[in-house]
Amino acid sequence: MKIVAGVDEVGRGPLAGPVVTAAVILPVDYDLPGLTDSKKLTAKRREVLSKAIKQQALCFAFGQASLVEIDELNILHATMLAMQRAVTGLSIEPTRVLVDGNRSPDFGIASQAIIGGDGLEPCISAASVIAKVARDQLMSEYALQYPQYGWQNNSGYGTKQHLEALLEFGVSPHHRRSFAPVARLLNKQ
Repeated sequence: MKIVAGVDEVGRGPLAGPVVTAAVILPVDYDLPGLTDSKKLTAKRREVLSKAIKQQALCFAFGQASLVEIDELNILHATMLAMQRAVTGLSIEPTRVLVDGNRSPDFGIASQAIIGGDGLEPCISAASVIAKVARDQLMSEYALQYPQYGWQNNSGYGTKQHLEALLEFGVSPHHRRSFAPVARLLNKQ
């Protein structure tokens, strides 16, 4: 029997926060109307779908790569590590893994990278949605402690507000030190 897990990541480009991945195994008879790439959905729709995915999935798991791992390994390798962690965390071992993107880490089982997979494969779409909701919630929690960066709205991406706050308030413990705007600021200090 084929058991296919979909994997996607959120947060490769932001200046702050971890990279978050999710792995999802959907049942054959899932009922998730409107399921697609998380970037094509409103925040409210993602929240609704995330709850439904978690209720209907045979299993799901999250993976993360920390700021230290991102800075030491680089964002690509940290993302691959987080994907491996998500798949390892599944309570059911898949026979195949479908990954959004142009490369797949070694899971020790058959895998396939699919460019645009988060809009093509429902299991990857599901992973995309729950990973996005989880990371956005995490960044909103960080924003409670560091409201000046606007993370509840920009999820750590280098928006004008975030870049201006970096210049005014400096680097927080949640910033990626290897990313250019942060690294430049640290080099000036």
